[in-house]
Amino acid sequence: MFRIILGVFFVLHGLVHLLYLGQSQRVFELQPGMVWPDGSWLFAQFWDDGMVRGVTAVALIIAAVGFVISGIGLFWQQSWWRPILMGTAVFSSVLYLLLWDGGWQNLDDKGGVGVLINVALVTAVLLFRWPNITH
Repeated sequence: MFRIILGVFFVLHGLVHLLYLGQSQRVFELQPGMVWPDGSWLFAQFWDDGMVRGVTAVALIIAAVGFVISGIGLFWQQSWWRPILMGTAVFSSVLYLLLWDGGWQNLDDKGGVGVLINVALVTAVLLFRWPNITH
């Protein structure tokens, strides 16, 4: 049962990336006045907002797919779910850090909660080999 709950959590964590995709493409606003990913501390120096949004869209789709695949792998009790989860969590965290605008206000609107979840997942899986789910 725990395996199923955890797998659902991975899938839902991936689907949240699609909410940020909608925000980045201006399909909708997650919060009124939210302009993420405009103003990235790194990318805004080199690209206009449209280019940043395009690259963000592709990266968010990759992250969403990775989390969903890791959840499915866990459902099916496949050994490959761990490396996919680890790689996706690191990729997602780096993405949000690169897209961060450098401001400390409203970090939850900028992927801050997702980065914390990713750090917790990586720590739990890597350091503690959690969850210890056998076939």
